[in-house]
Amino acid sequence: MSGGWTKGMRGGVLAATVLLAACGGGVRYRPVSDVPVKIGKPYSVRGATYVPAADPTYDYLGYASWYGSESGNQTANGERFRPKAVTAAHTTLPLPSYVEVTSLDTGRTILVRINDRGPFAGKDRIVDLSKGAARQLGIHLQGVAPVRVRMANPSEKDRKKLRGGQEAPERSRVPESVLVKWRAQLAAGN
Repeated sequence: MSGGWTKGMRGGVLAATVLLAACGGGVRYRPVSDVPVKIGKPYSVRGATYVPAADPTYDYLGYASWYGSESGNQTANGERFRPKAVTAAHTTLPLPSYVEVTSLDTGRTILVRINDRGPFAGKDRIVDLSKGAARQLGIHLQGVAPVRVRMANPSEKDRKKLRGGQEAPERSRVPESVLVKWRAQLAAGN
């Protein structure tokens, strides 16, 4: 051997490189963290333009859908999507954000971590829940359900549970008299 690369050596190095690249997975996921908070630039999907913004007074009635077959995909926040975690997608809230989601059918209220963008189907849909969030809220058997979504500032203990993919304790249930009022507002177009 004269000190140069032989065909066999080049082939071995190439094979090792391919194997190492396959082990690396190719997609780099961001660790689950609450910092930095990203607001992001305006973006367009299906002809609609969305302008992300911080809105500490966010409190809306609308509809929630849920998604769960995208396991392992990268969220808009750069994290790995985990269907069983209690997360959600929102078109404009900062990533991550925390919201309370209340089912207008049951009055059940849960805490959810926003780490993705969406929903982009249906003009009245205001949040797209992970399968885990839909299950905790009790709407996983429905495709779409009426909800109230409002910004929340949970304790670090609750944030840590959600970052870890676990449920935070359910919030107090909303009385039926309030649900009736919200349903009427939603039916009237807010």
